[in-house]
Amino acid sequence: MPSARRKAQLAVLVLGGALATGSLAGCATTQEKAAAQRAESARILKAREKRQQARKHDKHQADGPEKASYRSKSARRQEGE
Repeated sequence: MPSARRKAQLAVLVLGGALATGSLAGCATTQEKAAAQRAESARILKAREKRQQARKHDKHQADGPEKASYRSKSARRQEGE
């Protein structure tokens, strides 16, 4: 009977090794997914910042002509308005 017991122990050892290998491979996959998600998040944040800078720039350019309407009446009269 010792040989049957030995086969059972060997089977448990093989199964444990397979599970350990699978969990290590799973960790690597999870870490890769997390790294990819961090990279995607960084890309999204950079794109958002770039859009906000563009909006600020556009807003400042749009404000330029409007500032002329805030001049005093005497300044407008001198320019011929």
